[in-house]
Amino acid sequence: MQLASNKTQPIIGGEITRIDGPFKVSGTATYSSDINLPGTLYAVPVCATIAKGRITRLDTAAAAGMPGVRAVYTRENIGKFYRVSFATDIHIDEKRPPFEDDNIYYYGQYIGVVVADTFEQATAASRVVKVAYESSRPDVRIEMSAEQTPSVDTQRGDVDSVFAAAPDALKLDQTYTTPIETHNPIELHATVAVFDGSNYTFYETSQSIVNQRLVMAQMLGVSQDQVRVIMKYLGSGFGGKLFPWSHSLLAGAAARNLRRPVKLVVTREMMFHNVGHRTNTQQRMRLSVTPEGHFTSFQQDYVYQTSRRELRKENCGETTGYLYSSPNLRATAAYARRDVAPSTSMRGPGAVPGLFAIESAVDELAIKLNIDPVRFRLMNEPAIDEGLKVPFSSRHLKECITTGAEKFGWAQRTPGVGSMRRDGLVVGWGMAAGSWAARRLVTETIVELHVDGTARVSTATQDIGTGTYTILAQLVASVTGIPLERVSVVIGDTRLPPGPMSGGSMATASVIPAVEQAAQAAMQQILVAASQADNSPFNGQPVTELAFERGMVYRKGTSPGAGVPFERILAPANVNMVVGRGRSGASANDADASKVSIHSYCANFIEVTWQPETARLRVNRVVSMIDGGRIINARTARNQIEGAVVMGLGMALFEETQYDARSGAPINRNLADYVMTTHADAPKIDVTFLDYPDLALNPLGARGVGEIGMAGIAPAITNAVYHATGVRVRNLPVRIEDLLATQASV
Repeated sequence: MQLASNKTQPIIGGEITRIDGPFKVSGTATYSSDINLPGTLYAVPVCATIAKGRITRLDTAAAAGMPGVRAVYTRENIGKFYRVSFATDIHIDEKRPPFEDDNIYYYGQYIGVVVADTFEQATAASRVVKVAYESSRPDVRIEMSAEQTPSVDTQRGDVDSVFAAAPDALKLDQTYTTPIETHNPIELHATVAVFDGSNYTFYETSQSIVNQRLVMAQMLGVSQDQVRVIMKYLGSGFGGKLFPWSHSLLAGAAARNLRRPVKLVVTREMMFHNVGHRTNTQQRMRLSVTPEGHFTSFQQDYVYQTSRRELRKENCGETTGYLYSSPNLRATAAYARRDVAPSTSMRGPGAVPGLFAIESAVDELAIKLNIDPVRFRLMNEPAIDEGLKVPFSSRHLKECITTGAEKFGWAQRTPGVGSMRRDGLVVGWGMAAGSWAARRLVTETIVELHVDGTARVSTATQDIGTGTYTILAQLVASVTGIPLERVSVVIGDTRLPPGPMSGGSMATASVIPAVEQAAQAAMQQILVAASQADNSPFNGQPVTELAFERGMVYRKGTSPGAGVPFERILAPANVNMVVGRGRSGASANDADASKVSIHSYCANFIEVTWQPETARLRVNRVVSMIDGGRIINARTARNQIEGAVVMGLGMALFEETQYDARSGAPINRNLADYVMTTHADAPKIDVTFLDYPDLALNPLGARGVGEIGMAGIAPAITNAVYHATGVRVRNLPVRIEDLLATQASV
């Protein structure tokens, strides 16, 4: 397929190709582990081989004497680490610093680090460090029950009495589970740390360089002015690289101690126990309805697993309070501690596993009531956010459902299990709705307009593969009218004005108002120069009578085409550039935003095929309808949804990290045994954006699309599996053993 030129596309909403694309496909894009500084040493951590106990002896003598080894660090000699403060703007999932004590809390926990001239030398030496433990059997059970009184996420009415009074035919009580999943981006976590005697520089794999800087400064015990974080390109993160991990601190301390650059790249095996995971959940859903099918009670009680030392909530009740209308509703949360590593965010944290339970239960009840699943959801659409008792800023879930059903051909669906066949295969159709919160973070930007007719935008955010470089260029080009190819983007460095993290689908929504403000400020300076500069053709004209459009300065009432390019204002005035600064606040502190409920929505329709003779299940076709506000770049947005759909297939059908009950070790801690979706598994994906601006969030009305694409994918698949096979899968992932019993009956 031939790609259209960016020059033929609308700047906002067009199919704009990535401006960073040529650097990536040509191999000239520099990722963190590509940084090779003179004198670089290589660090390899030593990991615990038990999951619960304490170190009784740690002998590093043999390792220290091996060729090329510069140091073997343990808690005895690495130096002081600190915990982060309790400030709300600092985020880290594993708060315990490495080597803090001799206790072991999970398999693979760092207990030492070897630094050598080469990676091979460091690896070899790390394997001869001798460790003795006092250990006990770890608890890594997947089965969970609340270990404390559950906390209430949201509540209204009296769910208990209403549910108890409902006839059995009009209610559902089922439990659904999701497993532990491990992030496996192609790029491993990596840090290159440099210490110059006073200041630290980290070349880092991070989805939030500003937060990374704050955490490293606090844990190393220095001022944040003494820490710089650089990250130009990221080979994906999916939430796993959102917050700092201990390897960064180890690299920084080693660089400080040895006065040499130190590179530490986490191995694939370490990815399974040192840098977080999506935790497992167990969710009991209790729903009741009127005879006509309207909810009378809606209850979700979920338990999530957390590590022994850290408590991180998997917020499965995030969408529960507002997704459907019910006068009586409650969502509660509880946790179960296990001897596993700390969990972290994974695409759509909380809401995505929560929606698996919600949309599975809703579908299951619709079928029990003999009501079409599409109609059942439309019947229970709320007029307002009933949890917050405020209107929605912009909600088009009904249109997502109805338009998606039409595009998918839902009207041709026959409801009977196994009743649809094509080409000798059983066909199953399923659907599910979804939602994701939309928020804005504090952002500062600078926009420069240069004498050579170019523009430059800078902010300390990062592009994690989602298209942020391109979005920022589009925004400046849109406001100023300067051609896209003449806009340069500088991000990924904490020396720049502080920008937002790339997580929670908040980066684009956050930068829009700051970039617009900065660009307008720069344009206003051009107009002042045009009015006041001696050699300006507009000298003496009131600024209020001048306008800036399409990169041109002109008199109001005339055409921009009859104006003067802005560089011809700067050059005669001997001004190299003008600089505009912009800042936008967090939506959480926006009084107007708090008066409405701001979310994105989706509806996913999925076709599976089932071949009983060979027990082969395949996701064949996906129609995904997205209400994500105004779409800034249709190409990168569609890329995001397609990637999220494929990741949702992995959640539904393949991904599950399993643990050895004896050692507490992840069993399938490699890409051979941890099964993920491949190109061969990918279905035909049809993505449609409704493109309704949501002006409650920013001037362009854009919301993020990274997370919403995965919302509802897993339940839509299992709902389709039920339609094809008659097996209701309540425990992810779908296992072929679950379906084998249907061979004789379908």
